[in-house]
Amino acid sequence: MRNVAVVGVQWGDEGKGKVVDWLSERADVVVRFQGGHNAGHTLVVDGTTYKLSLLPSGVVRGKPSIIGNGVVIDPWALLEEIDRLGVQGVFVTPETLHIAENASLILPLHRNLDVAREAAAGSGKIGTTGRGIGPAYEDKVARRAVRMCDLADDSVLSTRIERLAAHHNALLRGMGQPEVDGGEVLASVRALVPKLLPFSDTVWRRLEEYRLAGKRILFEGAQGSMLDVDHGTYPFVTSSNTVAAQAATGSGVGPGRIGYVLGICKAYTTRVGAGPFPTELFDETGRLIGERGREFGTVTGRPRRCGWFDATLVRQAVTVGGVDGIALTKLDVLDGLPSLQVCTGYRLDGEVIHHLPALMSAQSRVEPIYETHEGWQQSTQGVRSWGGLPAAAIKYVRRIEELIGTPVALLSTSPEREDTIFVSDPFSG
Repeated sequence: MRNVAVVGVQWGDEGKGKVVDWLSERADVVVRFQGGHNAGHTLVVDGTTYKLSLLPSGVVRGKPSIIGNGVVIDPWALLEEIDRLGVQGVFVTPETLHIAENASLILPLHRNLDVAREAAAGSGKIGTTGRGIGPAYEDKVARRAVRMCDLADDSVLSTRIERLAAHHNALLRGMGQPEVDGGEVLASVRALVPKLLPFSDTVWRRLEEYRLAGKRILFEGAQGSMLDVDHGTYPFVTSSNTVAAQAATGSGVGPGRIGYVLGICKAYTTRVGAGPFPTELFDETGRLIGERGREFGTVTGRPRRCGWFDATLVRQAVTVGGVDGIALTKLDVLDGLPSLQVCTGYRLDGEVIHHLPALMSAQSRVEPIYETHEGWQQSTQGVRSWGGLPAAAIKYVRRIEELIGTPVALLSTSPEREDTIFVSDPFSG
């Protein structure tokens, strides 16, 4: 048996929830290793729908679940999510949920700064969710962050928040925005300490104990590879590393402990918010894909931009992320289309290239090079075997495998978890 890391290989929203749910049933431990509550996924278990943002998917099955040090945690959002699951009959306790003691917290002043910056940016907005994720990561890197372990020492906590407030107020003054009251922030955090501190744990050591005991560990990522702060479409990215290597850094395990990397991608492409999108569709086909695929953000509710499958983009994410296999989702959304386009490269200023360049202005100028594929008129919804797929659909999937250089390990044909064609089990090969 091997451990598995699951990452998106597009711009997020690839349907990780269903795949992670299937894997979490087979895992012994589930770890969330980056991001914040700006990412969300939906699980459907025994007919009940669970919407998660911060909590690892293992909690709905009572599996030991870990929030790693690579995550930034909004304590209020976390406790609200725990309470919401409790109403649904899933009770999250310090016995089932362990939060890294060195994980950084998102405070109200981070949200204030996030919103103020976006408002001041005007046409230069990057499309943040306004939840304070970026400012919290900034403070972490600048060594100003309040961490879980600081909740255990009030003198440390008060000093950290005083320093944070001074820094944030200087920025707010510069934007002509009201300043934050550090005393109020401290009081609000103190009120949460009894509820939050019991979840604090030495996660890296606990994970090593699980490993030595032969437990199967699932590392669960958020967003997608093209939103990675280093490897994505910068600056229209999230504030953390979203590639599989972060599974090790963001949880406290060695990179050799990650045995298999499963990349998730849709049979087409979507994106939320601003930023380059070479294969975006602005016509009736794009609207139809969005409608069929119910393309609205789990957390924000924002409509997603839709476009054709970009094999060049996915191949780049597969290479950078060390992806071993792909879970291809939402194939059924393409049912009935007369023909399909797949991007196999770009044309930039008259030159053919086979990667998305790092330069922002170049990203905005690339033009997709398409190859056309025959569509299929039969329904693929709910199909659970290769034999049940139309020949044109099989040909489409096989061509995607060739173009991205990675095999399809799972193929999803509806939101229902059982409607999946399994080629191989990532845990066992």
